[in-house]
Amino acid sequence: MSAPIDPSCFDPDCRACPRLAGFLDEVRVQHPDYHARPVAPFGDPAPSLLIVGLAPGMHGANRSGRPFTGDHAGILLYQTLHQFGYASAPQSLSADDGLQLIACRITNAVKCLPPANKPEPAEIRACNRFLAAELANLPRHASILALGLIAHQAVLRALGLKLKDFPFSHASDYRLPDGRRLVSSYHCSRYNTQTRRLTPEMFAAVFAQIQNTP
Repeated sequence: MSAPIDPSCFDPDCRACPRLAGFLDEVRVQHPDYHARPVAPFGDPAPSLLIVGLAPGMHGANRSGRPFTGDHAGILLYQTLHQFGYASAPQSLSADDGLQLIACRITNAVKCLPPANKPEPAEIRACNRFLAAELANLPRHASILALGLIAHQAVLRALGLKLKDFPFSHASDYRLPDGRRLVSSYHCSRYNTQTRRLTPEMFAAVFAQIQNTP
């Protein structure tokens, strides 16, 4: 379930960050069949759960044009979304595979692929206006799930909150001043899952926490 995206929340032609724009130009030459542009949020336009990741992966969202689709990080995420009733299928294979998110939306703190998967602080700040607009449009009852420290801090910045007042940890759970809830998890990256820093059981427990705690 998707709807036209508010332009304040996403610009498919954004070139605000010269390093990222130039890198995407190079990627389009090397991989002409890749999406290789800013990656739009995906899912329910008025979700009860907004998931915030870091940025598109080179051979995942940057290739497919859908967040967490086509790379290792998406495997655990979509399996878990399906397990908890947020996705119509347990795998996200391509942007046209028919998968739908249910009362859920996925976005990223940075909408463009960064070199070495590491956006610079100025790039995170430049893209934060899109996340701020998306959070402003989020239903008041919605919960926010941040995947990793950068996404956690990007949410706080977008809401004008002090980072020191809401420190990141796995399964941290905050009721924010506007009444919304921010839950965070280690990112479901290949590194975290293969080192067992994040196990499927740990990740599922975060979703159970979101669903079971008022």
